Amino acid sequence: MTNETPSQNETRSERWSDILTNEIDSFPSTIGGINHLPYTVKRTIYTRLLPAPIFDLFNLSPDLYDQQNRDLVQLAASPGTVDTELAIYHKFGFEDPVVYGQITDTVSGQIHIMLYVINDPASERFDVDRMPDGSPTGFGAIKRNIPAEIGAMEYGLAPGQVRSGLRLFQYAADAFEDFAVLLNHDRYFAEPLYYHNAVLLERTGFAYLRGRRLMESLDAAFAPGGELRAKLDGSNLFRQPHAADHIRLRSWALHDGIAGQPYTDVTMYKVIDKHAGVKTTADIDW
Repeated sequence: MTNETPSQNETRSERWSDILTNEIDSFPSTIGGINHLPYTVKRTIYTRLLPAPIFDLFNLSPDLYDQQNRDLVQLAASPGTVDTELAIYHKFGFEDPVVYGQITDTVSGQIHIMLYVINDPASERFDVDRMPDGSPTGFGAIKRNIPAEIGAMEYGLAPGQVRSGLRLFQYAADAFEDFAVLLNHDRYFAEPLYYHNAVLLERTGFAYLRGRRLMESLDAAFAPGGELRAKLDGSNLFRQPHAADHIRLRSWALHDGIAGQPYTDVTMYKVIDKHAGVKTTADIDW
């Protein structure tokens, strides 16, 4: 994100001007308000949350229809609801979307990102999201496909990833900032599902509403002499001693239950155009 406010404001107005001038007079202030708009309008609004470089990476048309006029967007945003599920595909009929997101309103009407995934469709897939019989795992929260998780970890993925990412999270954060400003918010919220997600959000400028003490305690527990470092005894592939010195491998150990409880109850927020400067982890490799 640039530090020059005029250029930021200009980018935002240009990015959303066609919706503001051609479709609606003013933006609603909530997800629920957007969901009440006509489908074509809310589809246009929500697809602006796609990281900008993806259009060029996959030669996507601005309206996200392919050359056969097939819709590359799946959107669940029914009137009367306060949440939205968005899936955008680089190719019609492909197994996984290139971008998948779930956003909702908080009880106070704030924007809350529940899940946001960017997939590299060219990378190998690991079925951490489903068992061999096809039943869902809840990304390991309900049940675990251990062979798939081991394969994903050894391939370099983090917990919850079925494919490699595209390293475009900063572009996604920029789009969400634009989105929040147009809804007249000065911040938005996110729910990191895993330890490594929280660290990534920190580095993007987020602060903690809940969970900072947990993150600091986990860092201390993985440090030399810490309780969790001692438990990295090589008893399985998720608990190798060197995992203490890597964010991604710490996350796998936590996902494996090394802390004795699931990683939950962490909520973060980003103030528009401000980097919080929060740092809860030591200077260790990803």
